[in-house]
Amino acid sequence: MTQVRALLLLLVTSLAAAACGRHEAQPAPPPAGTEALSSIDKARAQIDTAGLLGHIRALSSDDFEGRLPGTIGEAKTVDYLSKQFEKMGLAPGNPDGSYVQKVPLVGIRGKATFKLGVGGKTIEMQPNRDFVAATTRFVPEVKVDDSELVFVGYGIQAPEYDWDDYKGLDMKGKTLVMLINDPPIAKADDPEHLDEAMFKGRAMTYYGRWTYKFEIASKLGAAGAIIVHETEPAAYPWAVVESSWGGEQFSLANPDQNMSRVPVQSWITADKARELFTAAGQDFDELKRQSLKREFTPVALPAKASFAISNKIRQVQSQNVVARITGSDPELADEVVIYTAHWDHLGKDTSLKGDTIYNGAVDNASGTAAVLEIAQAFQSLPVKPRRSLLFLAVTAEEQGLLGSQFYAENPLYPLQRTVATINIDAMNVWGRTREMQVIGMGQNTLEDDLAKVLERYGRVTVADEHPEKGSYFRSDQFNFAKQGVPSLYADDGTDVIGKPGYGEQKRQAYTATDYHKPSDEIHSDWDLSGTVADTQALFDLGDKVANDAIWPTWKPGSEFKAKREESLRAAGR
Repeated sequence: MTQVRALLLLLVTSLAAAACGRHEAQPAPPPAGTEALSSIDKARAQIDTAGLLGHIRALSSDDFEGRLPGTIGEAKTVDYLSKQFEKMGLAPGNPDGSYVQKVPLVGIRGKATFKLGVGGKTIEMQPNRDFVAATTRFVPEVKVDDSELVFVGYGIQAPEYDWDDYKGLDMKGKTLVMLINDPPIAKADDPEHLDEAMFKGRAMTYYGRWTYKFEIASKLGAAGAIIVHETEPAAYPWAVVESSWGGEQFSLANPDQNMSRVPVQSWITADKARELFTAAGQDFDELKRQSLKREFTPVALPAKASFAISNKIRQVQSQNVVARITGSDPELADEVVIYTAHWDHLGKDTSLKGDTIYNGAVDNASGTAAVLEIAQAFQSLPVKPRRSLLFLAVTAEEQGLLGSQFYAENPLYPLQRTVATINIDAMNVWGRTREMQVIGMGQNTLEDDLAKVLERYGRVTVADEHPEKGSYFRSDQFNFAKQGVPSLYADDGTDVIGKPGYGEQKRQAYTATDYHKPSDEIHSDWDLSGTVADTQALFDLGDKVANDAIWPTWKPGSEFKAKREESLRAAGR
């Protein structure tokens, strides 16, 4: 009899899926012997292809103009998201009674020139083709004249690794040339493998992020910082740098007008770097090898850099969109679990031939759609989770995680009472996979909770397949982690069921041809069964965390553990 009931339940689920237009495989039915679908099963089943695709189609349509902050695209996006949350019946997430948190930004659209003089000769530098350069200073013009160039290796000061690429030398007024990423240090007794004790081996630390490199240049009083782009260690082609830095750049509206920031932030291609080093009498590849040693000291290049950047500046009142479901337990309702996804993308570029709109269907209309579907599922529950849930669609992620930074520094609900953050950025659209990747695995117990959720469906978690990309520092959960809040970024798997090698092939193709390009649109080969399965798993994870007696915690060795413990002590927990 129990087997018959289980079969009948499976049939009911399949018929319901067909009625909603769903054709993908669903999670396993409730265990045999269950008399009917539970409320949580019914809620989960509402997450389907039709709902996800509908939101993705709307958000990535040309009508939304690429969702750039401060444009009509933002206005339409914020209106769409606010109305969706209101239609679902979620409460406004801002205690002021609105669905938005205002995020003051400054938009800077700069036009840069770069002159590079070596030995009395000039190396031609074409904007976009050879370099990009920008400033975050809120000024109409920035000029750097004949600044001395210094090669500083990876440009890192990391006392915990006994590493200093600067050796106490004065960098004021100079232009620093830096390598991308962390130094890949090989094991002394096994040169074929990286030393996990140095900059986490294959994984990137924050020292490898371009944001750190510009921050350290600012700290040292440099006039400019140049990062040498190399496709393999960066894990993305030069075209991504060009598209990401070629348009309007945003910054939080800081009181100091960003005058403490390095005047010029720049990238050059590897080919131009080699041309520069050769003209300066240096071997670029040899200096890279020397940069892998602790005893490396900066190398002055007999070259001068001159930059001129003219800016058009505007004040932008951008917005995070936020909705709330209040917890059902009066004693725990002031504790919050946050789902985040960034709604923004890159807008449009009328200088392009053909398609000029960066639609951002995967990045990140898909993640925003998942947050909407999860919110709808939770709202349908007759009894809400014990803790409150916050659904936060943030602005300006593509500009340096600015929306999440603003919330983390100006939280609407105390971070000491924020139990966890679950971030969703770019969903799997190529079919169901056996696994989900945990970006930055080993950080906190949320990954253990996700593993238990996936186990119920015969799936597993795996470590980040490309830790060298530093993805944990490239998405919005990072700003919450910096404040000590346990934060999870679970990425899509690549082991597509029944299609060996297909998932990795599609991921690589997306990075090469669609990532940060106008071609990031809905495609005919999409299979949202994987999007549904992953979204349902993240729904289950949030339900577990919102009801569990124990808070998620950072694991020993996490760089964010001390911040959380300090925060909780201050709050008397």
